[in-house]
Amino acid sequence: MKTHFIAIGGSAMHNLAIALKDKGYQVTGSDDAIFEPSKSRLENKGILPAEMGWFPEKITSDIDAVILGMHAHQDNPELARAKELGLKIYSYPEFLYEQSKDKTRVVIAGSHGKTTITSMILHVLNFHQKDVDFMVGAQLEGFDCMVKLTQDNDFMVLEGDEYLSSPIDLRSKFLLYQPNIALMSGIAWDHINVFKTFDDYVEQFRKFVASITPGGILVYNEEDAEVVKVVEGAENYFRKIPYKTPEYEIINGKVHLKTEMGDVPLSVFGAHNLLNMEGARHICHTLGIMDEDFYEAIMSFKGASKRLEKVEREDKGTLYKDFAHAPSKVKATVKAFQEQFKNEKKYGFLELHTYSSLNPVFLEQYDHAMDGLDEAIVFYSEDALKIKRMEPISPELIKEKFKNESLKVFTSAEDLHAYWNTLDKTQGVYLMMSSGNFGGLDLTK
Repeated sequence: MKTHFIAIGGSAMHNLAIALKDKGYQVTGSDDAIFEPSKSRLENKGILPAEMGWFPEKITSDIDAVILGMHAHQDNPELARAKELGLKIYSYPEFLYEQSKDKTRVVIAGSHGKTTITSMILHVLNFHQKDVDFMVGAQLEGFDCMVKLTQDNDFMVLEGDEYLSSPIDLRSKFLLYQPNIALMSGIAWDHINVFKTFDDYVEQFRKFVASITPGGILVYNEEDAEVVKVVEGAENYFRKIPYKTPEYEIINGKVHLKTEMGDVPLSVFGAHNLLNMEGARHICHTLGIMDEDFYEAIMSFKGASKRLEKVEREDKGTLYKDFAHAPSKVKATVKAFQEQFKNEKKYGFLELHTYSSLNPVFLEQYDHAMDGLDEAIVFYSEDALKIKRMEPISPELIKEKFKNESLKVFTSAEDLHAYWNTLDKTQGVYLMMSSGNFGGLDLTK
């Protein structure tokens, strides 16, 4: 099969391209910019575009599938040529469904926790050498590529994102998967640039539940009121399995899960991670993994990339980085950090740089998000606001919305870096929350 990727360099797109190459497909692609690690990974597979840019001449009538990434625009010249030739154009999730429509599809959805839960499930299955197809949005220890597609596997585990499918397909990604088994971890307003109201956002999850195949299974977080409302309001038939935070205690800085089989020591911490773990346990059970086998495997799970990931520093200081940027994720991560490091001085840094996080209306969702930290710092770039053509935001407004007058607010990378350099990283513990890089801050030094 001959496939062409428009915007091949994305974190998800390049993994799919590699998976198809490994499956024996003919793979080509284009992009106007490709960064590491996508660049090296594509190059190693021999599918890195020779030059950057869009080239309509690459689009030929013998291509079986054109896969369109979100990074491309509606007026993309390669897309226009594909339409002109009448080629089949897929969004990323649409193509994944085509590859898995004869398999049992397990879809993990939710505003927060879905990457971690998917990673936990894959870790356990991999530990017990149970082979499945999969797609997950973060790098996981023991896995070379975060998409796997085969002819033979019976199951496919998919991280289900509620964001848009492609520039020409404005459905939420997870609505295309039609799960046989699903999990919903939580609902907290996000992607305000697309879903203008909270109800519009929740509606995507109602549709997701409605898309579960007849007689399917939904594992859901019964501690989330919005999730419970959606589940209770569903009119289609499926089996419902609720889950909640399991009992645990922290002994000498290590989390121990309390189970019927005794205490299970873990390599991760935070109540939200234990809640995620419980959801993963239920999903694994539906896939034939017994509880004692789940616990045996989960002890060695160290977390998904950038999810409370410990950074090895030259000075041996204690520093964790986390992808948390949406309000619910920030609150859960800060709470976990407080609980884990009760007797240490805690520094928390948060970078605001998504459209939602820089929207004054949405900022109210961050109320008290940084409370409980000894030093709380928020950084956003005034230049980034200009590039996004958004209105200026004052540091005073940030403090007001966060309901935290002691908050330190930096609006330039230079000032943030200067402050960072005054801190002795061997004193106290540091939490760095961002889907960006704090203006190029090197967290290892």
